[in-house]
Amino acid sequence: MYAILDIETTGGKFNEEGMTEIAIHKFDGKKVVDKFITLVNPEIPIQPFVVQLTGINNNMLRNAPKFHEIAKQIVNITEDCILVAHNANFDYRILRLEFSRLGYNFVKDTLCTVELSRKLIPDQDSYSLGKLCKSLGIPMSDRHRANGDTIATVKLFKMLLNKDIGKEIIKANVKVEGKVKVKSNVNSHFQKLLEKAPRKTGVYYVHNKEGDILYTSKNKNIRNGVNQLLLRKSNRAKSLQKKIFDISYEETGSLLIAAIKSLQTVRENKPRFNTSTSQNIPTVVFNIENALFIDLGRNTAEKSIFLLENGQLKGYGYVELAHQITHIDIVKNLITPIEDNLFNRDQFKKYLDKGKFKKIIRFES
Repeated sequence: MYAILDIETTGGKFNEEGMTEIAIHKFDGKKVVDKFITLVNPEIPIQPFVVQLTGINNNMLRNAPKFHEIAKQIVNITEDCILVAHNANFDYRILRLEFSRLGYNFVKDTLCTVELSRKLIPDQDSYSLGKLCKSLGIPMSDRHRANGDTIATVKLFKMLLNKDIGKEIIKANVKVEGKVKVKSNVNSHFQKLLEKAPRKTGVYYVHNKEGDILYTSKNKNIRNGVNQLLLRKSNRAKSLQKKIFDISYEETGSLLIAAIKSLQTVRENKPRFNTSTSQNIPTVVFNIENALFIDLGRNTAEKSIFLLENGQLKGYGYVELAHQITHIDIVKNLITPIEDNLFNRDQFKKYLDKGKFKKIIRFES
């Protein structure tokens, strides 16, 4: 679980600032499940340049709650969550500063979408939230206001989750959740893991206590796949079952994306209980040179996309806005790169030959 947030402040000397606005969106990896948004009375004047930047002035905050009046709500909504922010060092510092003034030690694991973006979306001209969102086709409103920036950060973070081939974000989440998990007996533990598995198309990842991925697989129905795994009786399966601490899930909408993500995870993480993919696959040649292939998304408002350029598979991703797929430069920023190997080509060709893609958009290179 993630608490994605943005904070506005008065400005001023380091560690003397006061909070003026905060927005927190509690995000379960697929959707926002709770929100907390409020102006905050900092009890000190706002710097003039900040007023010009944010539009928040002293008069607006006169009747706003003071931090000590909202502190409990912040603790509650962020419980058992990783904090996520664009430039997380700043937002986390302000939170810790405000809590320390109340004599409370506020400690959380954090993820920074600036750092993640530099790693997962390299070679951007700028990693400021505004310019990065523009290059990714993410619409923004109420720039430099807490809720507007938080909404944009949620959309950016969803894209970063899709691009996280190494599953560092998922592994970090498993470790944090593991701090509060109590493992009773094996059967009840497995039952809880099974109950939280969605009946949706996607990938599942089996983790040990350290968050490492021990095994991964895809399934049209994730819960069915997990159930089959937990019921296996082979010596290898029993050995894996003894080491299961948690199972995380990633809905993909498209079964083709599930297959590709599973293979990528095997190659990047080398899970102990996965076997290597067979390479006895014939060479596959595409008749189409340049096209965007549209498939199912993870919800009705979303579509999955696959990019073929100069006869090569470039990557896959998701879009929610029609204008994103009409600009090839935006598409290239949205996609997660994939290796154009025989396995991926074979899977893609089978999907194409069976007519499973919902739409094909050809373009000039």
